[in-house]
Amino acid sequence: MIIEPIRDKWEGTMSDRERFNNQMHFKPVDRCFNMEFGYWDENFTEWKLFEENGITNNAEADLFLNFDTIKTIGGNIWMSPLFKEKVVEETATTKIIINNEGLLAEVPKDGHDTIPHYIKSSIVTPEDWKRCKEERFRRDDPTRKVAIEFLKKLHPVDRDYPLGVSCGSMIGKVRDLLTFEGLAYACYDYPEMVEDMVETCCLLVEDFLDQVLPHFSFDFASGWEDICFKNGPIVSVDFFKNVVTPRYKRINKKLKAYGIDLWFTDCDGDVRPILPYFLEGGINCLFPFEVNGCAHPSELLHAYEGELRIMGGFDKMALGNGKKAIKSYMESLVPLVEMGGYIPFCDHRCPPNVKEEDYLYYLDLKEKMFGMK
Repeated sequence: MIIEPIRDKWEGTMSDRERFNNQMHFKPVDRCFNMEFGYWDENFTEWKLFEENGITNNAEADLFLNFDTIKTIGGNIWMSPLFKEKVVEETATTKIIINNEGLLAEVPKDGHDTIPHYIKSSIVTPEDWKRCKEERFRRDDPTRKVAIEFLKKLHPVDRDYPLGVSCGSMIGKVRDLLTFEGLAYACYDYPEMVEDMVETCCLLVEDFLDQVLPHFSFDFASGWEDICFKNGPIVSVDFFKNVVTPRYKRINKKLKAYGIDLWFTDCDGDVRPILPYFLEGGINCLFPFEVNGCAHPSELLHAYEGELRIMGGFDKMALGNGKKAIKSYMESLVPLVEMGGYIPFCDHRCPPNVKEEDYLYYLDLKEKMFGMK
């Protein structure tokens, strides 16, 4: 499918790669890097903008709205093989399923985009983990071998866009596997099991990095560590400091050896209690920085000036409250864009309650304020 952009790309005198690297390293740029995190699934059926133009997913939307290009290389660094998903029970409105990570979960029958209600994990005891690890977390799994030559053709040396390498998750995916409640109990009942799960995640990422780092000039590293909610981290700060951060340090050592000094991770909620340990471990950028669960991005960018970066941080609530709220919030970001180390976009997937005309106003205003003058 050939996608015809509905908007012109922002004018510029630098390549997307040059602009991204300069902006995230507090250096002069021609204009702000222009990107968004994406949209809820409902947006693609409820927004005429997308529905009438056949835009069905976030990758297509990025092309359709002509954002700057940013890409990431990832590998098979998690459970392999996954479980076969199956329906266990159905009601009029919901399905009880075994999902692809072996969790018993309740999901809406109509398939609308929402967080499932997790009922039970397949891993509760160390014996459960031992069996799952032997079957589904083997480091010698042949599917973990990276197709280097294929990726080289996709991402040539003379590319003009920033390219990242995925460093996965040390504890966020463990939370997914055990469930929120299950992780809380396991940290108390089976701390050695949880640490071994974190160590396994780290080893799989290290194996992947050893394969790809020699072959690409990466501009950043990325990760996913959804381990916080509005009241802070769901594991203790001591656990995070003593178990998770040392694994970050090992990964960061490999990244630094290949010149990668920008590492962002996706973590919602209030990250402030564990932010010092993110930084200590080498993670120096937050993405997409959920405002209502934490703070206005200026609070942390000033508190850790020159050390921390943020990508995101445009309050989705303001985005849904109309043009006046959008303009007011956008104006509050001006000093941060001027300071560098900050790229503004919606602080999570844009929800469907945002009106199409307001979203287009937001994009226009962002270009007016942060595009080339």
